[in-house]
Amino acid sequence: MPKNLFKIAKEKKIKYFLISFVDLFGVLRSKLVPAHAIKDMQETGAGFAGFAAWLDMTPADSDMFGIPDPDSLIQLPWNKEVGWLASDLWMNGKPVDASPRIMLKKQIKKLSKQGLTMKSGVECEYFLISPDGDSIADPRDTQSKPCYDQSALMRRYDLIKEICDCMIEMGWGPYQNDHEDANGQFEMNWDYSDCLKTADRHTFFKYMVKTIAEKHGLRATFMPKPFENLTGNGCHAHISVWDGKKNKFLDKSNNLGLSRMAYNFLGGVIKHASSLSAFFNPTINSYRRINAPPTKSGASWSPSSISYTGNNRTHMIRIPDPGRFELRLMDGSANPYLLQASVLAAGINGIKNKIDPGKPLNCNMYEDFSKYPNLPKLPDELDQSLKQLKQNKEMNDAFGADVINSYIKLRSTEIKEFNNIERFDKSKPITKWERQNTLDC
Repeated sequence: MPKNLFKIAKEKKIKYFLISFVDLFGVLRSKLVPAHAIKDMQETGAGFAGFAAWLDMTPADSDMFGIPDPDSLIQLPWNKEVGWLASDLWMNGKPVDASPRIMLKKQIKKLSKQGLTMKSGVECEYFLISPDGDSIADPRDTQSKPCYDQSALMRRYDLIKEICDCMIEMGWGPYQNDHEDANGQFEMNWDYSDCLKTADRHTFFKYMVKTIAEKHGLRATFMPKPFENLTGNGCHAHISVWDGKKNKFLDKSNNLGLSRMAYNFLGGVIKHASSLSAFFNPTINSYRRINAPPTKSGASWSPSSISYTGNNRTHMIRIPDPGRFELRLMDGSANPYLLQASVLAAGINGIKNKIDPGKPLNCNMYEDFSKYPNLPKLPDELDQSLKQLKQNKEMNDAFGADVINSYIKLRSTEIKEFNNIERFDKSKPITKWERQNTLDC
């Protein structure tokens, strides 16, 4: 029996609920519902006009309804009068196929038929910047190699502490916070979990960081490449598959600690990486981070080719420990639900077809890439990844051709709008259009 939100509101003194959903572009949409109305909303959902969000609908379409998931409830630590809820979109009595949370749940259901669940964790990098978005917020953060800079970290102690305290209170199990490789850049890590819970928390984390940054008079951005000479914002994902309490990716007899299932799953991700870059790297600005030249710190820390390795950060995928792998392709603009859904769809395809990822490469890919001319390359631009996604039969089958076409249609509109101003060119400075349309990712 589902949790009774009306009863919970009374117990926790919640006065309002944010019934939220994420559209195809990863934008968080919500309605603020008074607690006295939540009983009906839990049953019938909050009404939304799909055309008003980044969903492939028209003003003539019927209302869609966000049915809140009671298990996703988060009472805002900084405003306990408000409870946040992730919701699933329904229209005309059926789930909306192109709703990202529904897309993820469908992939979860496919894997569950084998008695398996995917667990994941994400590493969300972000910049703290000035309110106008033109510069990093800390003018004293100037080291050429600023990663783990204690002084720069502690100058933001009050803000970082408040975010981490919130995660502790919510039971996320945060375990480290650090200054990242770019000036003004930070990362905060919390425990991995089932992939749906991770996606919900990822969505809320971005909202929380931006909100608390504003409270401190600053601005936070997950934009993939907000500054040309600095490392971009990655959003690495750590992946494993479980059967109850048993990690099915773990094989201690293997030299990298992975099972045959793990290698097949990995093979699926590698096979479909170029297509799925459309989801993992969904903005025009994303392609300034991929295969970028060395930054001020000496390395971009982003992948250049489709390859995997052991504990080596110069490849698209690394295996840092037995029983899991880290996918380093995604950036900060990735939709939290499509990120997880895409990994899962590719992995399921890899397991089903026993795809062999080939042998790992033990080299510095940033220096030795020219020695491997036959390695598949990642797309250079968003329109390239969209074309590959459109042609990818397996991903069209996994998500439905109509869903894929809707996503491509909406993203292509964005590309057309940009190209009316200036053709994308990595060699040119970041444009005003890029910044204005990506800074709030």
